[in-house]
Amino acid sequence: MNIIFNPPENSENQYIHLMISPLQKAGFNIYPLDNFLSSYRHIQQIQLVHLNWFENIDDSSFFVALKSFFRKLVALIAIKLSRKPLVWTMHNRASHEKGLSFFSRSITYLLMRWANKIIVHSHISIELLKKRSMRIAAKAVYLPHPNFIQVYGPALAPTATKGKRLRLLFIGAVKPYKNIELLLTLAQAYEKEVQLTVAGKPVTSGYQQTLEQMAAQSTNINLQLRFIHDQELPLLLSEADALVLPYDLASSLNSGTVFLAFSYKKTVICPNIGTIMDLKEEKAYVLAYDYETPTQHAFQLSEQIETAIRLKAEQPAIFEQWGEHLFQYVAKTHAPEQIEQQLIEIYKQLIKQ
Repeated sequence: MNIIFNPPENSENQYIHLMISPLQKAGFNIYPLDNFLSSYRHIQQIQLVHLNWFENIDDSSFFVALKSFFRKLVALIAIKLSRKPLVWTMHNRASHEKGLSFFSRSITYLLMRWANKIIVHSHISIELLKKRSMRIAAKAVYLPHPNFIQVYGPALAPTATKGKRLRLLFIGAVKPYKNIELLLTLAQAYEKEVQLTVAGKPVTSGYQQTLEQMAAQSTNINLQLRFIHDQELPLLLSEADALVLPYDLASSLNSGTVFLAFSYKKTVICPNIGTIMDLKEEKAYVLAYDYETPTQHAFQLSEQIETAIRLKAEQPAIFEQWGEHLFQYVAKTHAPEQIEQQLIEIYKQLIKQ
């Protein structure tokens, strides 16, 4: 089968590889969307199109956003006119780009209505789609997010704790919607109790300078503001008690980083995004919270950090125990092999129609 899976690769994490690799082993030929209109013959050969994060628009300037919007609009119209089955994965509540959100909302509107199937990685996504319309929600299919067990190498044994500080790690692309400034401010407030590492490449050099200036006088903040290579991840994770991920609830829905943490036997401090809400009894092993305003966010995150400090002081091995529970959970319910079969079945049903 010849399909488009876009993007065909992602340097920021291995999610795309985990989704594509089993398809290729099963005999699927994977092509990027950029080549879809290369020739009429190529269009004929393509049997299905699957889009990820397609609604995201580069909003660095109005003209860049306008160009990005029209390119994506033309691509969607071409897919629609070609009558190829369209699959869209709903990764977020809304695009994280705030400046020119009209463009992103318009592309999302078309994806919801023109997609034959909508893949969701959290059950709350279906409820969000129902608010749009029951017809759109009827197209949703829940597919577990794949775990990352062994993907970046084996999990390393936790490194010995130096002192009694709570060791927190933020890892991932460093972007404003992830509330890194709030995290730095709170880390400074707990200078004696918390050691914070922020590891990842900032979205702009200006944003990097902002974070460096904030952390300049702090003795408990370790900024590694650069691209983190895959082979570095196991060691970074082993040196942390927990990951702290203060995401924006207005746009965030799923988190591959949460599954990365669980896959390497780490718990998280994280808002109640869809990934966290899907946890059942395992939710007892994470520190989750809700908020509605920035002030509430700061208070709730501070409360969870204080809880983590207290738990480590009372039971030094507690986060290792929590991490083991969460590892067993994702190993059982988020195995890539199970997800592969479900995705292939979705494709086959659409192609037969």
